[in-house]
Amino acid sequence: MSNLKGKWALILGASSGFGAATALELSRQGMHIIGVHLDRRGAMAGVEALVKSLQAHGGQALYFNVNAADAQNRQEVLDQVSPQLGGAPITVLMHSLAFGTLKPYFTPDPKEQLTKDQMEMTIDVMANSLVYWTQDLVGRKLIGKGSRIYAMTSSGGTRVWPHYGAVSAAKAALESHIRQLAMELAPYEASANAIRAGVTDTPALRKIPGSEQMIEFAKTRNPYRRLTTPEEVAKVIAALSDPAVGWVTGNTIGVDGAEDIVG
Repeated sequence: MSNLKGKWALILGASSGFGAATALELSRQGMHIIGVHLDRRGAMAGVEALVKSLQAHGGQALYFNVNAADAQNRQEVLDQVSPQLGGAPITVLMHSLAFGTLKPYFTPDPKEQLTKDQMEMTIDVMANSLVYWTQDLVGRKLIGKGSRIYAMTSSGGTRVWPHYGAVSAAKAALESHIRQLAMELAPYEASANAIRAGVTDTPALRKIPGSEQMIEFAKTRNPYRRLTTPEEVAKVIAALSDPAVGWVTGNTIGVDGAEDIVG
């Protein structure tokens, strides 16, 4: 029997890509899933199908279509789910929000280059929001012994790519937040790690200008000559969530088939 059965996971960005794959894997392990996502009406059929798949594993699946970076939405979600938890802590908090501006810093027409508001929005959504969710969970005594926090990062946190500047800055900030959370959550016996996936064909990747080139380059660079899959990342998160693995904290963990170490 899984050591995660009957426990709760809260996934930010839970409707596609890494978030959806992790929700499915954790639900197979017997966990209940709280999913926060932001999708337009046209994508809701897919979200509803995902929720049914999660429920088919026997657990609860509570999904909220709201902006996870909005403070009021955050409080409303936590107000609604707290009674369901019955005082038990969140075992897995996963941050997989991929919403940011993909613009260069400089363009011939200044109107087309990255603005202050766009930079701040990108870093707030893709990095700082993790801190605010964690603060509120701690304030509600929903982070405790055995809680695991995961944040999805990428090699873009240390490398450059055209149009990726603001997102790269957000990933670097996210990794820094994880290190700080690991230190400050130690008294709660909770851990925090960043998961650095290899290049993965997700909806978020496809929004990056030049993504096709990125995919082909990754296939050449990766020793396995293929991309990482969301399911591989999800299995690592599930394994790290076992109660016996709490001493692993404060790290950026590569889940990429050794892609990042190849020059």
